[in-house]
Amino acid sequence: MEYIKLTNGVKMPLLGYGVFRVSPEECERCVSDALKVGYRLIDTAQAYANEEGVGRAWRKSGIPRNELFLVTKVWISNSGEEKAAASIAESLRKLDTDYIDLLLIHQAYGDVFGTWRAMEKAYKAGKVRAIGVSNFQAGRFFDFAHFVDVKPMVNQLQCNALAQQNDIQPILQETDTKTMAWGPLGGQGADGIVKSELLAKIGQKYGKSAAQVALRWLTQRDIVAIPKSSHAERMQQNFDIFDFTLTQEDMDKIATMNQEDAGFVKFTDPEFVKYLIENYG
Repeated sequence: MEYIKLTNGVKMPLLGYGVFRVSPEECERCVSDALKVGYRLIDTAQAYANEEGVGRAWRKSGIPRNELFLVTKVWISNSGEEKAAASIAESLRKLDTDYIDLLLIHQAYGDVFGTWRAMEKAYKAGKVRAIGVSNFQAGRFFDFAHFVDVKPMVNQLQCNALAQQNDIQPILQETDTKTMAWGPLGGQGADGIVKSELLAKIGQKYGKSAAQVALRWLTQRDIVAIPKSSHAERMQQNFDIFDFTLTQEDMDKIATMNQEDAGFVKFTDPEFVKYLIENYG
């Protein structure tokens, strides 16, 4: 496994297992399989309704807690200092852990500053090792980071070969905020990665699939990737990406695939914001 170092010195694996849209009933099995494969970073969220499955899986695995990196996110309905604080306590209970390795604000709406104050307090109390945000676009991120004491250590964004998140990087670099990629193999509009002829052709040189090349391309950019699969065999394939290195020529060719740099979900579209707040706020 390869790692990045966050601004506070915390080491974070460059590859993890995501449980978005993994049902509560299936979550324990899937996470157990992922841990057996070798994954040590597990990404969940309050909104996924499967934190308890993650907690059961890691407890039953016998893996020491300090070898795991658990990530969860505060949802819109829990925004604001008081609600967020209560939700953090609830996430700790569901994950069956004394601390969360990385806690993120899931969406850039609601009382995000109140939520952040609760997260800062949890961080300073040792209940959380690192804090960050998710789906904060460039302008929103700059505004938010400018007015908080502890700067976000991570911004989780839709990031893959078709949505490369290049434009936001200079903004993130100002606070040394790392990028974490949800949908690293596609997801919500970004089709065509695993079937890409270019990625497949590059992969032939290394005996790797298009998906493995796409994941390696991210991790070589020091972007944390969290692919999801419910099949142990595919989990293993996604995990086997650190025994080869893409050349600069390979990296440059993949860079030409960029279609929608900031991602395929229009988080700043008023209709989308209205949908999120009215249905999930």
